[in-house]
Amino acid sequence: MPKIEVNEKIFYSLAGRKWNSGEEFEQALTCAKAELDSDSDKSLPEDERTIKIELNDTNRPDLWSSAGVARQLKVYGGAPIPEYRFFSAPGSIKPAKYKVIVEKSISTVRPFLSGFVATGIKVTNSMLRDMIQTQEKLAWNFGRKRRSVSMGIYRSAIIKWPITYKGVDPDSVSFVPLQWDKPLTLREILKQHPKGKEYAFIQEHESIHPLLVDSQNRVLSYPPIINSADLGAVEVGDSDLFVELTGTDMASVVLAASIVACDMADNGFTIEPVEIQYKAETPFGKTATTPFYFQKPVFCSLARVEKFLGKKQSAAECVAALKKMGVKAEKAIDAEQDSADRSEGVYAWPPEYRNDFLHAADVAEDIMIGCGLQNFKPERPSDFTVGRLLPLTRFNRLVKEIMTGLGYQEMIYNYLGSRKDLVEKMRGTGDRIIRISNPMTENYEYVRDTVLASLIDSESVSAHSVYPHRIFETGKVAYLDQNDNYGCVTRHHLGFLLADRDANFNIAAAQIQTLFYYINREYTVEETADPRFIAGRAASVMYGGKSIGVYGEIHPEVLENWGIVVPCIAAEIDIEALL
Repeated sequence: MPKIEVNEKIFYSLAGRKWNSGEEFEQALTCAKAELDSDSDKSLPEDERTIKIELNDTNRPDLWSSAGVARQLKVYGGAPIPEYRFFSAPGSIKPAKYKVIVEKSISTVRPFLSGFVATGIKVTNSMLRDMIQTQEKLAWNFGRKRRSVSMGIYRSAIIKWPITYKGVDPDSVSFVPLQWDKPLTLREILKQHPKGKEYAFIQEHESIHPLLVDSQNRVLSYPPIINSADLGAVEVGDSDLFVELTGTDMASVVLAASIVACDMADNGFTIEPVEIQYKAETPFGKTATTPFYFQKPVFCSLARVEKFLGKKQSAAECVAALKKMGVKAEKAIDAEQDSADRSEGVYAWPPEYRNDFLHAADVAEDIMIGCGLQNFKPERPSDFTVGRLLPLTRFNRLVKEIMTGLGYQEMIYNYLGSRKDLVEKMRGTGDRIIRISNPMTENYEYVRDTVLASLIDSESVSAHSVYPHRIFETGKVAYLDQNDNYGCVTRHHLGFLLADRDANFNIAAAQIQTLFYYINREYTVEETADPRFIAGRAASVMYGGKSIGVYGEIHPEVLENWGIVVPCIAAEIDIEALL
């Protein structure tokens, strides 16, 4: 979970109060789903004391800064919900004297940009450290190690506007990057500069690389790698700053800019909007003025609040609880239901710095925290039950015993993975894979719809072991299914893989036959065109007139994608279908 280090003096100033003890402060932090990691060292001078806070939730990136946590504690303590009047919104666009032009040349690489100008306050050493921490936390966690969102801060006073964001040949442009004393081309930065080496994986395979320049063609930065040593070298005492965020997902980029803008406004900066002029169409149009409020209200009925929380709450109580969380809300009737079924509840408008209201359950969660967790009394279960194993669990154990008896070693894997591993390397289309809408890293962005990718991943790092390799897993997969009420289903699958120079289709067929013999099930096979397997050397397993699995020889392209140099056979069976 994210951890932040805050300057004690700045934090207490932002929060508007001090706490008498560490225990009292720890209790206060529960409203931000946070806890005290370590208190400040009282032997240090007041300006140098720091507090370490651990956040126990990853869907609130607005809390990954001193200002964010302080704002939450301040509002929860009864302060008014802050108003940020510099935001544009659909139908209400703020005038902007600063402009950024986004050329079409960048549209296939890192197409989106958001930003603003902050003035009026001289940057202190503590403030600069806090801004850098916010920048790194957002870029590393929310921005997936800068791949989807990165941030840069510049000395606005010496920039010649408008700024241009474009794509260039990495060998055609050179500039002096931060912490360097001579010009380097973009490609040289990736090979020589410490930050270039660290983040080269983002750009090194692209033919076009991003670049930010002002109207005099002076380089601001090479997003998302490094700023320039002049326009991008913010120092203590600077009072006019340009903050930009670039990335691959526009909503995430705009939200991240909103978070930083609100933080800097809380610190006393005056925030001035920036107009972004796109040459290509975007989800927010060809012209977007940021900071921009794009969130939509979410309705939660009182019946759902009671169902989620186990306690009745009136609409007034819900509105008051949400107010303590910084959420504007009002009593309402769900207009989307038929007149006879309309439910009383509340409409909640997420603050400008939040975009985590995906469902009514998220509104109910904020109501619960706003009401105070201590006000929900624990209840002892009233039903008497006898624990027993589910039929699926018993059957799953039988399958494991059989596979172990066949010489296979059991593996256990994560259920989340990247699109590259689950789809691209497996020659898939990804038409049924489930994507998480607010992932913290691309490595855990998708829910796996197959066990085979996990098995092949293990084989790709096992070349040093003596062959043959026999591994299996029984675990859950999930995939989109429009015939299901929820639009997706979760199933329990068996997958096994054999890697050996003599591995072939006949061995795979024999393993399937042995498995079905010992579980006492009859099956048939049909030819299949599964792209993960070699054509003509794969079969679909039929049970009860339906296809419940597949087995065969893994396609050479899949093996090459994973760096596997020996033949592999594999199978995947929906074992729930066999019950």
